[in-house]
Amino acid sequence: MEERKTADLMCGNEVENGFDAIVIGSGYGGSVAACRMSMAGIKVCLLEKGRKWESRDFVTDSMNLTSAVRMENRNLGISFGPKDALFQVFEQNDSLATVACGLGGGSLVNAGVMVPTPVLVRRDPNWPKEWERDWNFCESAATAMLKVQSIPIKFPSAKVLEEIVDEEIEGCFESSLNLSINFDIEESLSNSSQQWGNCLACGNCLAGCPYNAKSSTDKNYLLTAIQAGCVVHTTCQVQYVVKNSPNQEGGTSQKRRWSVYLNEIDFIACDFVILSAGVFGTTEILFRSQMRGLKVSEALGCGFSCNGNTVAYLAGSPAPLNGYGLDRERLWKKAFHERPGPSISSSYTSSLGFTIQSAVLPSAYPNLLFKGVTTYGWPNGYWFFHGILDKLKQVLSCKASQAIVLNAMGYDKGDGKIMLQRDTDKVSFFPPLDSLLPQKVNVFQRITKKLGGVLFISRYRSTSVHHLGGCNVASDSSCGVCNASGQVFDLQNPASVHPGLYVCDASLIPRSVGVNPSFTITIVSEHVSKHLVSDILKFKCQRGIELSAINDDRHSLPKTKTNRSQRSIVMVKETMKGYVGGMPCAIFLIMKMNPEGWKDFSQSKEGLGGCHPLLRGKVGGYVEFKGIEKDNLYIINGEVNLCDTGCRTPFTQYMTYDLLLAASSGARYILKGKKTLNPYLFGLYAWRETTTLQVRIEKVSGNHSMNDVSILEGELSISILELLKSFLSLKGEKRGQFISLLLKTFVRTYILQIPRLKYKNSTPIGFLENLYGYTSRFEITTEDGITISCIKFSCTQHQSRVQEGKQLNPVILINGYSTESYYLPTEPIDLARTLLGEGHDVWLLQSRLHPLNPSNDFTIADVGRFDIPAAINKILEMDGSCRKVHIVAHCVGGLASHISLMGGHVSSSCVASLSCTNSSMFFKLTLSSMVKMWLPLVPISMAILGKNKILPLLGTSSISRRHQLLKLIARLLPRYERCTCNECEVFSGIFGCTFWHENVSPSVHHWLNKESSSVLPMAAFPHLRKICKAGFVVDDKGNNNYLIHPERMEFPTLYISGGRSLLVSPLTSFLANKYMKLHQPKFRHERVVVNGFGHSDLLIGEKSCKEVFPHIVSHIKLAENGGAITGEAKKRGIRWETLSWSEDPHDEYGGFATWFSPWVITWMFLCLFVLLLFPFFS
Repeated sequence: MEERKTADLMCGNEVENGFDAIVIGSGYGGSVAACRMSMAGIKVCLLEKGRKWESRDFVTDSMNLTSAVRMENRNLGISFGPKDALFQVFEQNDSLATVACGLGGGSLVNAGVMVPTPVLVRRDPNWPKEWERDWNFCESAATAMLKVQSIPIKFPSAKVLEEIVDEEIEGCFESSLNLSINFDIEESLSNSSQQWGNCLACGNCLAGCPYNAKSSTDKNYLLTAIQAGCVVHTTCQVQYVVKNSPNQEGGTSQKRRWSVYLNEIDFIACDFVILSAGVFGTTEILFRSQMRGLKVSEALGCGFSCNGNTVAYLAGSPAPLNGYGLDRERLWKKAFHERPGPSISSSYTSSLGFTIQSAVLPSAYPNLLFKGVTTYGWPNGYWFFHGILDKLKQVLSCKASQAIVLNAMGYDKGDGKIMLQRDTDKVSFFPPLDSLLPQKVNVFQRITKKLGGVLFISRYRSTSVHHLGGCNVASDSSCGVCNASGQVFDLQNPASVHPGLYVCDASLIPRSVGVNPSFTITIVSEHVSKHLVSDILKFKCQRGIELSAINDDRHSLPKTKTNRSQRSIVMVKETMKGYVGGMPCAIFLIMKMNPEGWKDFSQSKEGLGGCHPLLRGKVGGYVEFKGIEKDNLYIINGEVNLCDTGCRTPFTQYMTYDLLLAASSGARYILKGKKTLNPYLFGLYAWRETTTLQVRIEKVSGNHSMNDVSILEGELSISILELLKSFLSLKGEKRGQFISLLLKTFVRTYILQIPRLKYKNSTPIGFLENLYGYTSRFEITTEDGITISCIKFSCTQHQSRVQEGKQLNPVILINGYSTESYYLPTEPIDLARTLLGEGHDVWLLQSRLHPLNPSNDFTIADVGRFDIPAAINKILEMDGSCRKVHIVAHCVGGLASHISLMGGHVSSSCVASLSCTNSSMFFKLTLSSMVKMWLPLVPISMAILGKNKILPLLGTSSISRRHQLLKLIARLLPRYERCTCNECEVFSGIFGCTFWHENVSPSVHHWLNKESSSVLPMAAFPHLRKICKAGFVVDDKGNNNYLIHPERMEFPTLYISGGRSLLVSPLTSFLANKYMKLHQPKFRHERVVVNGFGHSDLLIGEKSCKEVFPHIVSHIKLAENGGAITGEAKKRGIRWETLSWSEDPHDEYGGFATWFSPWVITWMFLCLFVLLLFPFFS
């Protein structure tokens, strides 16, 4: 067997393939289950919280007892002692409970008493009838495995008690005792391969047998299981189990049905889980699992019984009790029959309904604990001096007084309760009512009077070592937690169960048994194991899984697994808080970097965009989000990558968080978080980018809450204080290397700006062109003599164009500045084809801004004054049946459209509707774009260009030195997102980034930069600068001649902005929408902000057809069907005061937060610009 720390995940095939079954706990229940499954050829793993105890490890001296005891005082909230201590003592309120912890569970330190279950108990209505059907068979199997033997002789305490018990206990009779202790010397010799000893009657059973004579489960059931192939791991404490749903969205990636978590991160997968961690342990695991979505009966924790257990200590008796355990030195000075004997060698049952047993106090137990510390003395007044007198007798070598432990068991009410305190995350228990407690104390007192001495009675209302119930067996989930086969009830219907989840220990017992319960627990476990094995074999047969080979060498010793080389992990804690969906949210993460099972890292991979394993890891923890769940959301599967990258954004570093969350309601959520680190201004925004997490939470299962909202987005951040805490909490040998690697990634991203990958271009040019069908190109001469063109996509092959006798109006598409956004031949869908499919003729305007018709001297006003009117007139001329057109415009095309309409160049009577993306009569830029416009970049650029203001963009073009200089300056200017494509770098240097690269496919990126945008006519830049500085459309002289004519906008409008702003802020659409609602209230006016999109990627993005196009199509449909006129607005109008109250809820979207004011940033831009130009003029 292998000893593992809880933090170490099982490695190799155990993680990858998991086990057929995992047994949690190694007491009587867990040992039986592991044995029977292993013997059936099932692949089993047993996990034990405690360590492996050899006979030489058991404490025999009270001075060393502290190393084997852990004390938890729930009243004071303190605990001390090792977590894997042999004795686990819990004090709460007026109760004291003790459990054992080690491989073998309670069998290591109990008295080994094996008595039949009373008939009265088995006739109880709550006792399952299914157990009775094979009770005798299971009892025989348990007797054979535990090697139960009778006590060969009466030892001193048994003799003394026999003489007085008839007089002091009413209606009593002696119960025959059998012990799982080896008294047969010949038997011990025949089992020499198992290294058994024989009982020497030392009386130290309750502290662990130092002579290896006790038949604890590690010497019978567990030994057989290990020989049959069971894998045993000690010092592994299970926290909770999670049901996997591999075929459902939101399920884990495991092939097995269950994940058994050793901590918040590490788990082992299996198909069957057997909970055998004892009453407290099993109940706690189910409570924690319930918090993570496991549906368990409300009866969990109820029906807790202490088996009517109470203990007293009789000291100072002159009777020859010999109730002290003997150490090795004193043992051999006494004959066998004079020794204390096994811990319990006599038992008497009273007609009142309880059992009294005498017990020997082990030599390791300090007497002081039983003389006033945890007890009170009787008779009063004398007991205080007893300890002093007894100690003097020992010092003076006088005859020592005798002592004995009195143990009582009986039938309590079984109405105790076990709960998990959410605030402390600890189990609390409330013992049941014991109505016979006064009678038991009375019997103790009468025995004391008869034997003499002082009786020390427990100060606690309940002092117990025999715990039962908490996961009571019942017929359905309304009365209990499990059925008679140990299967845990599901709540889908009263009798349904969780497939593969079993309980097999004392927590199943539905009532007190009145005697030592070990034998009863073993028999019940045999019954459960019988059905468990049958269930597993049936499951494997259905799956077509072969059984593992059974090891027939039953006497082979357990093989110790060799530890593989452990990876150097780093543990990181991180706490982030903020708002998601407008509601407060906080996440508390524990990250394990460089975990087991991840492939090793090659240094050569780092240059190819690979991430060092120390910067990748698994995540545990929880999320506080009261807006959707009243309880915490627990992370049941999570991964983090602190240096992620994408082929579309090779200069950008991402910190990605992918978390699967489980709620106590049963619902599951996926939380995807991303920190985006862009090489902008050498890390000016590094603080915000590295500490701000953009979050998206999506519900993927359950119908308990959030029925109408399935996706929530928001922003979380880590404070300076929390960042410091995170830094101080780093654990691991390589935490220094972790910090160094993380800082290196920041330097590479922000300072060196070295791409991690090369942008992969795809060039499937023209493979979809045939889908456009009837395409015609028309050349048009404007009033000022400039030739422009229009491409018509005719839908005469679409019957849908005529709807109920009404012909649909055509649509004119007006591009932005020199970039094609509507016609994308490399993509399966674009806006032109979308509108064509809806039954509209589509006209694509190629104005003097377009690379095919570039002009060397023009303004944006010229496009609105001449180009757009000429194109609309051509449309109306070609299709005489139509009197109106729908206008869809983008960016500068939208500015030109508003100039054309508000300037009176196109009559509103010719317009059916207007849809603009990132444009309107207002033009509000982002901070960085505004700074560039305020700086004299445009005048300097025009001076550099000279007379030829048409800038070639393609790298293959032969260009003048002026153009070369301008392109060089453009490449050097800072921009938020870098690219490995030279043409893209030049274009974004001039304008700023026009789209988020992650939103655009490689084929579109290649076509735009290498095919479509061949030249850039820059003559309109001075006019564009005036519009940008004014914030709204003005003429080429800077005069406001347009906003003063709202009466020329009598049609419905739609303004769309990107939620992740680039160039133009969402304030552009917000102001336009308010303007139209104020001045044209009788028409329908819409405004949409699409999250995740920037500028032109609204139209050219891969997901535009799902996220953006439907808004445009819907708006046009409403206009066609007359739904664009709002009757209520006609009647009452809209007051300016009402509109003035509203504020843009998207005002902060995409904004850049920094420690510096905008003026400081402006001066930094100016200084940087001077430095860039200095070499050319020096």
